[in-house]
Amino acid sequence: MRIKSNRPTESELEILAVLWDKKSATVREVHEALSLHKECGYTTTLKLMQIMLEKELVVRDERQKTHVYRPAVSREKTQKQFLSKMIDNLFSGSSTALVLQALGSKPANEDDLEKIQSLINELKAKK
Repeated sequence: MRIKSNRPTESELEILAVLWDKKSATVREVHEALSLHKECGYTTTLKLMQIMLEKELVVRDERQKTHVYRPAVSREKTQKQFLSKMIDNLFSGSSTALVLQALGSKPANEDDLEKIQSLINELKAKK
């Protein structure tokens, strides 16, 4: 059975974050990583990962007794997918409004400001 939307839920994003960091992991390893900062049951983690397999968010290696999961979607692609939706829905399509809100709500450190300035310079040079 193929699930229509492959957009990850908040809980699925937490699992993907573990898999992106570890590259691959068993359900137990994912569950242990999640349990460090949130209370969740092993069976819940297992069920979510099975759903994620159906949604093609993860792939599963079944060659060993313990199945090993890997992310099937990249962090970058997922970030772009969510960011695009957020810009459209929350900021009326304005990336400028998003950036101003982000920079206004949490101070950027010197290194971040240099990266932002460098990106601005690159964008200006392309025009």
